[in-house]
Amino acid sequence: MTYVITSTCVDIKDMSCIEECPVDCIYEGDRKLYIQPAECIDCGACEPVCPVDAIYPDRRLPTEQAEDKADNAAFFTEVLPGRDAPLGAPGGSMKTGEIGVDTPRIASFVKPDED
Repeated sequence: MTYVITSTCVDIKDMSCIEECPVDCIYEGDRKLYIQPAECIDCGACEPVCPVDAIYPDRRLPTEQAEDKADNAAFFTEVLPGRDAPLGAPGGSMKTGEIGVDTPRIASFVKPDED
């Protein structure tokens, strides 16, 4: 099991979860945060500090957010726009800093000021 940050996080990026994560497995995209499944130790420290309830264990994702699990993994396994290779498991977000892009699914979400 791993934890997943759902699309509820889009354009919020509170960062409390990053501060609580003992293994530095939460990475910052442009509009959302993502948990690296291979680096997550399933401690759950991130879940209670999220102010918008965007973090769930992957087996308890609400049905309407089921596709967030695959999208969260895709952030690390697919080549993201403007990158030459998948991010993979770089060993902590402190090493990479902000990634600055999102998966195509998240990037396609309408921004609040574009309504």
